[in-house]
Amino acid sequence: MSFLKEFREFAVKGNVIDLAVGVIIGAAFGKIVDSLVSDIIMPLVGLIFGKLDFSNLYIVLGPRPSGVADTLVELKKAGAPVLAYGNFITVAVNFVILAFIIFLMVKQINRLRSLTEAPPPPAPAATPEDVMLLREIRDSLKR
Repeated sequence: MSFLKEFREFAVKGNVIDLAVGVIIGAAFGKIVDSLVSDIIMPLVGLIFGKLDFSNLYIVLGPRPSGVADTLVELKKAGAPVLAYGNFITVAVNFVILAFIIFLMVKQINRLRSLTEAPPPPAPAATPEDVMLLREIRDSLKR
């Protein structure tokens, strides 16, 4: 089998196509969640904590460059070592929300699968005791 033919068979298998669709939808869904966190949730959290903008929370780890505005963007442009923990908080909240939504989706899918799957066949009825005794007698007579 030629390499190209083998690759074509691999690429058109259902699992590979399903994976590609999942990655594309996941990337788009990630952008939606990112927008939800940065544009809706974090401003509300900032409002609750006193008009705090998490994206501008940072600690300068060295001497501040002179003549540079005291903003995260300007300090990074000047090459100052900056610990931008506010951005980390935003990304962590983004991850928690995304993980929770995926958990809910998987839980719902599993619930729907259990509804569509056929119930397991019933266990065979237990053999009556008299039949068991007769089988024991039969087996002992064969010996």
